Amino acid sequence: MGISQEELLMPSLPLLSLNHVSFLCKSVVESVKFYQEVLGFILIRRPSSFNFEGAWLFNYGIGIHLLQTNSLNDLKEKPSAINPKDNHISFQCTDIELVKIKLEEMGMEYVTAVVEEGGIIVDQLFFHDPDGYMIEICNCDNLPVLPISSCPLKKAQPYKDPIQRKTSPSLVSKDHFAAKMEMQMMENLVTNMINIAI
Repeated sequence: MGISQEELLMPSLPLLSLNHVSFLCKSVVESVKFYQEVLGFILIRRPSSFNFEGAWLFNYGIGIHLLQTNSLNDLKEKPSAINPKDNHISFQCTDIELVKIKLEEMGMEYVTAVVEEGGIIVDQLFFHDPDGYMIEICNCDNLPVLPISSCPLKKAQPYKDPIQRKTSPSLVSKDHFAAKMEMQMMENLVTNMINIAI
């Protein structure tokens, strides 16, 4: 099942960046303490019009919104084991060893993993917040962000002889379309990298 050309031509949403993640908590106070002391988030003002308990935190260009649950039944049971393949949020860090030391000093359980790709090593560290939400700390920026030139959701197209392309306008238009999409992806990548650097 591939993506139709009409779907690819649809304009993307005018998104800028990830603004925040939101978590239900059994205790907003306990979760705020965790995000402040462990991850260095800062408590910020939230709209006074909210008629439910919660807290907003901010750091590293992202917000974390904590919401007090009305019932403990609304929360999943905290996992007994740390599973790196579980849903998680990830934070980039400059010194994974320092993070390990801090977590050990705080008596926090964590697991580590290493990803190797073409000689590039990425260190990962996973742990849970007080409600069992998974957090990853990594040096993932070691891996270059490279766009995939062909959409992995499409079926692979058979090779077409360049001589046949000259006689088939439909093939030329598909190639032209693919080239335009690749160019747009590269422009978006460069723009995003510039915005991150600023």
